[in-house]
Amino acid sequence: MVNRRTRVRLVALLLALTCAAACVAVAGAQELVAPGAKVERLADGFLFTEGPARDAEGNVYFSDVPNNRIHVWSLDGKLTTFREDSGGANGLHFDRRGNLVACEGGNRRLTSIWPDGKATVLADRFDGKKLNSPNDLWIDPRGGVYFTDPRYGKQEGVEQDGFHVYYLPPDRKQLVRALDDLVKPNGVVGTADGKLFYVTDAGDAKTYVYRIQPDGSLADRKLLAPVGADGMTLDERGNLYLARNVVHVYSPKGKNLATIEVPESPSNVCFGGKDRRTLFITARKGLYAIRMSVRGQ
Repeated sequence: MVNRRTRVRLVALLLALTCAAACVAVAGAQELVAPGAKVERLADGFLFTEGPARDAEGNVYFSDVPNNRIHVWSLDGKLTTFREDSGGANGLHFDRRGNLVACEGGNRRLTSIWPDGKATVLADRFDGKKLNSPNDLWIDPRGGVYFTDPRYGKQEGVEQDGFHVYYLPPDRKQLVRALDDLVKPNGVVGTADGKLFYVTDAGDAKTYVYRIQPDGSLADRKLLAPVGADGMTLDERGNLYLARNVVHVYSPKGKNLATIEVPESPSNVCFGGKDRRTLFITARKGLYAIRMSVRGQ
């Protein structure tokens, strides 16, 4: 039988180990998260939030996929609806002209939405067959669009021969298949200089980095992280933020730097705010944020 003194020692040891583990987690994020900052819930009551994207001013747009809406969280902390009947929009990204490019998973197409709300279809087929369900995207410095095309849930009506990554060149004339050897690609992002491209293979629990070639093709694949995720973003140091059960942060060399825990499982992330020092996190029924010491790229 364990006496009282031994129990006290065991409890003290357990607390010390727990504290040590917590201190390691905090130390890992110390240079990234602003001093004293915590994850805060900005808004809730949605069904499934996704696709956060910062506009030129720093306002953050995001999707509520099942509710078929795109919302805006403004710099002054107000929530408004930008678009109803969004076509099941998921991933969002602004182009150089201020148009919001959206992966309309429900409508199985990629669209460009002007500030006045007018939408233009950029791509809805490859090789004469309908896309699966465009999920996430990134626009390179030249204006070319990379996007993933998996399918979650029911598989009826799938016409493509798998789940792939596509590239729409800057002239937006002909869609090309950029990657066809992943299980279920999901989140994508690239560096501001247009040299590196990241994609997470949610179906194989891996995240890769490629070198972008002059024609937009991808080469020299390297494993960056043994983690499959949903969405992702980059900070000014080139660190990669992966949204999964938590937000994992990896260095450009693939070192696991930190984790940021959120009350709900994160789906995607982006840097926003006027100074790009706030990390916005979409997570199930809520929109969250945390102040950072680093800026988004």
